[in-house]
Amino acid sequence: MSMKTWKLLNACLVTLFMVVLAGCAIQAPAPEEQVSLAAQSIAQAESSGAVEFAPVEIKSARDKLSQAKLAMNRDEHLKAKRLADEAMVDANLAEAKARSAKSQKVVEELKESIRVLQQEMNR
Repeated sequence: MSMKTWKLLNACLVTLFMVVLAGCAIQAPAPEEQVSLAAQSIAQAESSGAVEFAPVEIKSARDKLSQAKLAMNRDEHLKAKRLADEAMVDANLAEAKARSAKSQKVVEELKESIRVLQQEMNR
């Protein structure tokens, strides 16, 4: 191997090392906003009746939010962001299921009222 090739290879290795080192030094910012939004979504879902009508989904949202907070405390910001986003999705699903169940309940009550009224009219 010639001296010129050796110097070029050395320069490439040093450059590669610096790029890798710089990549390791860059850290994603803490996903405080996503965690906060997930917590708000969970609170909104709970106030919509998710505890009663979508218990599995709301529990999943709470668990993922707790995991997101732990990951954020360990400076695992990408993992924390992913978990916070998942918690928000689960909370939104829980809220939608709760609203749907409540609407279905109202529909059933209206149907029963109509049935009772029809019976009264037929007397």
